[in-house]
Amino acid sequence: MKSLLAALVMTIAGSTIAFAADDPKITPDVVYGHKDGMALTYDVFSPKTPNGAAIVFIPTGGWYSVWADPKAVVPAAQPFLEKGYVFLVLRHGSAPKYTVPETVADVRRGIRSIRSNAKEFGFDPERIGVWGGSAGGHLTLMIATTGDDGETAATDELLKNSSRIAAAVALFPPTDLRGWTTDPPEEIKKHAGLKPPLTFDSSLEDDVSPLLQVTAKTPPVLLIHGDKDTLVPISHSQNILPVFEKEHVPSKLVTIEGAGHGFNGEQQKVVSAAMMDWFDQHLMEKSK
Repeated sequence: MKSLLAALVMTIAGSTIAFAADDPKITPDVVYGHKDGMALTYDVFSPKTPNGAAIVFIPTGGWYSVWADPKAVVPAAQPFLEKGYVFLVLRHGSAPKYTVPETVADVRRGIRSIRSNAKEFGFDPERIGVWGGSAGGHLTLMIATTGDDGETAATDELLKNSSRIAAAVALFPPTDLRGWTTDPPEEIKKHAGLKPPLTFDSSLEDDVSPLLQVTAKTPPVLLIHGDKDTLVPISHSQNILPVFEKEHVPSKLVTIEGAGHGFNGEQQKVVSAAMMDWFDQHLMEKSK
């Protein structure tokens, strides 16, 4: 599943390999928590001319989160930075040690930290977008559907911050994990690396299924899915779309014809344009 993450990052970056002359300011490894003696971190890329909004990328495949040199991420972040978005890369406690419910808790805490540091990094905490692909798409939808206003009585100061976001883009996301801990789909069974993150109490499956968590407070969601995806069939996106509509959540499904679990260069152009349009529409309009 790590190869999936590498492929995702490469498709984001496209063919751009040279650094721009005006590289962004990079604030690496901002700590938002600790687990088992290890730090949970995110990187912040600040544009020369900020537009007041931020976009968070969750780099994960199969709920395996990996670290990359922030300088190597600049080409992938550049399209967002050029439009003035602060770009953040949010990591979570990784499989095989941590399970899906634990990763959900991590990214939710990460968003609380990002909101709490919004002023320092020059963006509006009410104008945050989040995106990811596959497991990253799942975590994006979990953030979108389960955001809250914070716990005023919490002893942990960070938990007093909201975890709500303003827009989400999920690429080929699993939306319904019911049965995945006890009898997962045959295609999922073929990937031994997916067993560790899916080894958790089956009673928690509903809690980590975005399909079952949608409310009227869910922010606008764009789904992008290939119609030939066998690992996470497009039915996952098709099934959650009417749930969004029922709750009057602005939503849209972009179907990439012929695409499997990932996109080629030409398909990625369509995907990138749709993503940027969605974020521009739902993050920039808030500044008017």
